[in-house]
Amino acid sequence: MLKFAAFGLATTLILPLNATSALALSEIKREEIPAPVTPPKPATSETMPENSVPMPDPIQKPSATDAEELPADQQDEPLDAAPGEATGPAAPHLDNDGPLPEIVHDLSRLPEPVSRMRNLLVEAAKTGDIEKLRPLIGTGSNMPQLSFGDIEGDPIAFIKGLSGDGEGQEILAIMEEVLNAGYVHLGEGTEEDLYVWPYFFGIPLDKLDARQKVELFKIVTAGDYEDMKQYGAYVFYRLGITPEGSWAFFVAGD
Repeated sequence: MLKFAAFGLATTLILPLNATSALALSEIKREEIPAPVTPPKPATSETMPENSVPMPDPIQKPSATDAEELPADQQDEPLDAAPGEATGPAAPHLDNDGPLPEIVHDLSRLPEPVSRMRNLLVEAAKTGDIEKLRPLIGTGSNMPQLSFGDIEGDPIAFIKGLSGDGEGQEILAIMEEVLNAGYVHLGEGTEEDLYVWPYFFGIPLDKLDARQKVELFKIVTAGDYEDMKQYGAYVFYRLGITPEGSWAFFVAGD
């Protein structure tokens, strides 16, 4: 059973989840902070090792005073969405009062193009060679979303940079575990029609039963689960595939 401390992408792969071979939501990959002049405070997520995968900080809206200090051309721009309110198919947007999507474990129910892409991704992950993802990533507008921010340079190098081991095996392990979980079919019949793994992405955390929490803890730790409660949603790695079999996204964070 793989247990990953989550990576919260600081808007990346998004991405999404103490430094071990697992990634912790509380262990965000950050630039090293200069040593303080005053006596050091107890370790926090701001001082975690660099080679770990991150959980995003809660998004704070600027105060009225802060807004007044912004350049005039930025003061009318919309504020960032609060945690759990970001837009886009890869961002959590749950309706706590609406009907829950069906949780499916039966892979035979997948459309053939979706099943084929899932199998190709699982096979690539099992090789342990991050380069096996390159032909599946594609180029240009056909590339899957790998971050909530812009990616400069080679996407494979970007993925390797997110992996605690530096070679991408950690990310491949997460991908395989995610794709072995149940899935949900979201946005059926809309422009955001997607099959998404793991199913936790489409279910409010407070609606998971005991059995489902056991499945969740195969991917994240109980501590990560507590951290994710501040978002009200699963914000570790999730992977989406369109009904036509296109790899849509693989991100973590909110």
